[in-house]
Amino acid sequence: MAAEPAFKVMFEHEGVFLHPSSDEEIEPDFLVSGTLRILDKDAEIVVEYRPLEDAVDPSNMLCAGKDSSSVVEWAQCPGDRPQSQQLLEAQLSYETEWDMVNAVSFRKRRSSNMEGSLNSSHERSRWAFAFSVSDLRSVTVREEGWTFIILQLKDSSTPLPHLHFHQGGSRAFLDSLRRFALLTESPSDHTCLLVSTPNKALSQSFENLLDDNNFGLVHKFKRDPYVTTLGGLSKVTNYLFDALRGTEEQQQRPPEEVADLLGEVIPGLEINQQEEPGFEVITRIDLGVRPEVSRKSPLTADDWARHQDADGRMKDVPDLKHAVFKGGLCHALRKEAWKFLLGYYPWESTHEERKTLQREKTDEYFRMKLQWKSVSEEQERRNSRLRDYRSLIEKDVNRTDRTNRFYEGIDNPGLVLLHDILMTYCMYDFDLGYVQGMSDLLSPILYVMENEVDAFWCFVAFMDQMHENFEEQMQGMKTQLIQLSSLLRLLDLAFWNYLESQDSGYLYFCFRWLLIRFKRELSFVDVLRLWEVMWTGLPCENFHLLVCCAILDSEKQKIMEENYGFNEILKHINELSMKLDIEEILQKAEGICLQIRSCKDLPRPVATILGFDVESRCADSTGCGSALASGAARREGGISNGHLRESSCKQSGRGAFVS
Repeated sequence: MAAEPAFKVMFEHEGVFLHPSSDEEIEPDFLVSGTLRILDKDAEIVVEYRPLEDAVDPSNMLCAGKDSSSVVEWAQCPGDRPQSQQLLEAQLSYETEWDMVNAVSFRKRRSSNMEGSLNSSHERSRWAFAFSVSDLRSVTVREEGWTFIILQLKDSSTPLPHLHFHQGGSRAFLDSLRRFALLTESPSDHTCLLVSTPNKALSQSFENLLDDNNFGLVHKFKRDPYVTTLGGLSKVTNYLFDALRGTEEQQQRPPEEVADLLGEVIPGLEINQQEEPGFEVITRIDLGVRPEVSRKSPLTADDWARHQDADGRMKDVPDLKHAVFKGGLCHALRKEAWKFLLGYYPWESTHEERKTLQREKTDEYFRMKLQWKSVSEEQERRNSRLRDYRSLIEKDVNRTDRTNRFYEGIDNPGLVLLHDILMTYCMYDFDLGYVQGMSDLLSPILYVMENEVDAFWCFVAFMDQMHENFEEQMQGMKTQLIQLSSLLRLLDLAFWNYLESQDSGYLYFCFRWLLIRFKRELSFVDVLRLWEVMWTGLPCENFHLLVCCAILDSEKQKIMEENYGFNEILKHINELSMKLDIEEILQKAEGICLQIRSCKDLPRPVATILGFDVESRCADSTGCGSALASGAARREGGISNGHLRESSCKQSGRGAFVS
């Protein structure tokens, strides 16, 4: 059975037209209708246009080989069919047919009297093209009664036909494109968006990022004096730093390039909420005075009990969440409250319903645990993925929070539970399995729950929020870094410009903060406080990004006054670990949220990142109840990375039987 093509469709829209009437040999009214797609092929993002109705005719096409170093001409003339057929059998797969990255060109076949003119099928086929997003220079948005887009590649010798969106869809296309590239307004043309793609380091898996043999970074790590102060996960940050820094000769940018960078507009991921064909730009905006806010005392067991009815249902849930957000929870209450905050227990459930749920989840957990427990050594020798998962889990468990009394010492039962839960999660989500850093997310949950089953299902719920951080393409991390850059530019343009001038505009030094939600930056007790506050979903979506902004706001003066460069910025941020005051940070982050919310001319990209666009639409409509309910449900289900995953507690176990 043939293997499936290694690609994933990230965007698809039918009814995109080409107007090839400029060609003298084409009928004036001839239009080509086709499908526009964005594909993820082996960690490379490709834009493809494919005419509808007929498959691409390879007889008229020149396409680049996989390495883009040679051009293959397809020809199926009767005289050379055997050789051509051999070539087709070897190369005409999905990847080869559409891998036209640098050589998008067409060659007309001569028409004889017997062949006649090309039929419409051939005409449509000749307009297929595809290219890598990394080869895209600019996107120009124009209007001519409808929206059409002009794509220009860095190789100007290969012009692409204009894409006409007669039936809409240009906004959705730009939406999707912004997930993989930064689009900034050209200083000389407000309709033109310049394209830049983040460094490919973030597209590598953890295994690649930490594989020094592949990237030859060992000697660089040894030269950096501060590397020894960083934990295991900080190798990821340092790899990104090394990959971005390049050679010493490349560190100094010419003045004109720095000037261009300082004038660039950092876009948000959701920069496209306005009407077509325009786009919205984040510019310097007066946000007004930041309001003063105060924190409160942690919620007590008596406070919690007052929010329960006789049957155990939680009441006045919005008020309860607000109280948790403002003060957190006393430790004795966390074991029960976290199950609600993470979605393991429904807020409206009764005592009896929760007991029934817990029995069902206990059975489900141990069925999955039995799967890996029953695998023999002989079976495991034939299952390299399970073997690798087990090896990595054992290594990470033995170095996770060993200074905490719950995990310290040899043969600690807490370590056994940590290991067993992570192995069982591999059975629950075998596609993801285990990735370095997940033990950091489980450790506080197990510490609070003190129960294997409850800890597992709470961890599953948390991973549903954090899943994209650990996927091989790390799309969640790229999304969050772009969103954070948008917020920081709005809050403090001068500071953002300084970071950009030091090649730090991508904010890669925040990588570890976002990856494991400040787990390595705060004391264990402060991590518990921060996580429960964030799980309330208040006061906005993606509140963790405002926590990042609050930390940077406190450090910007030192960074700028000391004139820190890339090296020093990364070193300084890493040295903040265990020196941060969580209550001060939460207070400042809430103040930033209120300051942004009160802005009358808030750019729509920022409003979208923080979820304020839902509130605005609700305020302008009469039927706002459903909108508010929708927003609340999204926050209750766990918003993270700008993406929502289905609530895990309602899913059945996805056991993966192995042999």
